[in-house]
Amino acid sequence: MLQVTCAIIEHEGKILICQRSSKMTLPLKWEFPGGKIEPGESKKVCLRREIEEELGIQIYIQEELSPVEHHYPNFSLTLYPFRCELCKGQPVAMEHAQAIWIQKSELDNFDWAEADLPIIKEYQQHR
Repeated sequence: MLQVTCAIIEHEGKILICQRSSKMTLPLKWEFPGGKIEPGESKKVCLRREIEEELGIQIYIQEELSPVEHHYPNFSLTLYPFRCELCKGQPVAMEHAQAIWIQKSELDNFDWAEADLPIIKEYQQHR
């Protein structure tokens, strides 16, 4: 069971979403950026590290949303989502095919990784 964090990064009324590269697992699916928690690392430290490595930006973590356990055919994960705010920098997709800012109302218009779907639902209902 992989332990993974992800960030719903808000900035000027928009949300940052990322498209997985064609070489990644779940190719070209959309997701909230983040990554695997390393041994001895807290969820928040992991999330800040991953966002800086993948996008070159710094974030402020505002709140934790409900974790999601999901089973794909080849692996399982627990996904820990956090609502965040952009603090510094402009995102550059270093590992993803692209990273774009969208309106909250556009979330349903993308082909999401399945584990992200419950996060989107909670975010839309409560934010």
